[in-house]
Amino acid sequence: MNVSIVGSGYVGTTVAACLADLGHEVTTIDVDQDVVDAVNAGEAPIHEPGLDELVAEHGGDRLRATTDYDAVRETDLTMLALPTPSRDDGSIDLQYMEAGASSVGEALAGADADEPHLVVTKSTVVPTTTEDVLAERIAEAGPERGEDFLVASNPEFQREGTAVEDFLNPDKLVFGTDDERALELLHALYEPLREAADGDVPVVETGIAEAEMIKYANNAFLASKISAINDLGNVCKEFGVDAYEVADAVGLDHRISERFLRSGVGFGGSCLPKDVSAIVAAAREEGYEPAVLQAALDINDRQPERLLSLLDDRVDVDGKRVAVLGLAFKPGTDDCRNTRAKPVVEGLIDRGADVVAYDPVAVEAFREYAPELDFEAAGSAAAALKDAHAAVAVTGWDEFAALDEAFDEMADPVVVDGRNVIERRDGITYEGLTW
Repeated sequence: MNVSIVGSGYVGTTVAACLADLGHEVTTIDVDQDVVDAVNAGEAPIHEPGLDELVAEHGGDRLRATTDYDAVRETDLTMLALPTPSRDDGSIDLQYMEAGASSVGEALAGADADEPHLVVTKSTVVPTTTEDVLAERIAEAGPERGEDFLVASNPEFQREGTAVEDFLNPDKLVFGTDDERALELLHALYEPLREAADGDVPVVETGIAEAEMIKYANNAFLASKISAINDLGNVCKEFGVDAYEVADAVGLDHRISERFLRSGVGFGGSCLPKDVSAIVAAAREEGYEPAVLQAALDINDRQPERLLSLLDDRVDVDGKRVAVLGLAFKPGTDDCRNTRAKPVVEGLIDRGADVVAYDPVAVEAFREYAPELDFEAAGSAAAALKDAHAAVAVTGWDEFAALDEAFDEMADPVVVDGRNVIERRDGITYEGLTW
């Protein structure tokens, strides 16, 4: 199939490269000429394991990029994979999605196609957005829904750091549409993926609003599970109980499972905080107060301060060098959106600490995300630890688990571990966040 994807961020680029790898002809549309040039040169514009190889193999060939929306005319379907940032009240800002839908509509208005063009919402949007907002923007540009274009929702369930693997080996595919023609196109799009898995990928055929809500429900459950184990971990800490042994036993219950039961400093990234905040705001607009979801957000917001309070119990950091290990919101990515490192670094600076930070890939991204924060960047974890009076682990990079002798170079080896990644040993004053 010929596919166009509007947006070349984490979702759009990964989906485009994976679809090209499945044999489709894919064109990405982006306003950033540098991103377009990178894709056409076979260079991935973002850091994501496995993506460099796919873009290098298909970029400029089955995977192409352009700034011209007229490219949608040459394709069978278009995916909208544009940002939906949060407003101050937690609701999503649809300006980019609306602008993209309008531009797609303008391109389709000048097309002379035998079959209606399918426009698929890939970005996460609150229920009814595709039909009530995006379809309207497309139609306002001239094409007629049902005759010239169809709409559908096909939410993504990809985690940064494992996005390529998640796309190619999904737990499920969700097709939200009210039109059989759209449904046939979605099945054709993913047929190579299902064939590679011997058909062993569940497909959920549902309505558009239901598909939109499935993504929010998915992320809301995950966020609530993380906050629940963090809250339980905090309770374990008060009783001197090993929270990880408790979690291992709880995870054996098939109703719960062991995934997302590693207590720590909280969740971040572009999905869970934004999506839970958005569905909370949307529910309030409808007159319902989602208390459990709000509690999940509140607990998450408190975890960085809890880490800092444990540090306060061990050392007065005023005027002292403190090492921050990890700046990305999770290992395997350079994405710093909603990273727990930001409130941690802010808190350390407010306490008068001289902050030195290290992350394998995310230092520059963190500077762009939090330009107001003044810190020293170290070239390695060992360099960050040298002469430090304390260290905090905020991101669970594997290389931090391999640290050993570097702690001996600290002026005072106080370590507060927010990800259970540092091994306890003699010579380290170790404090786990939840045990």
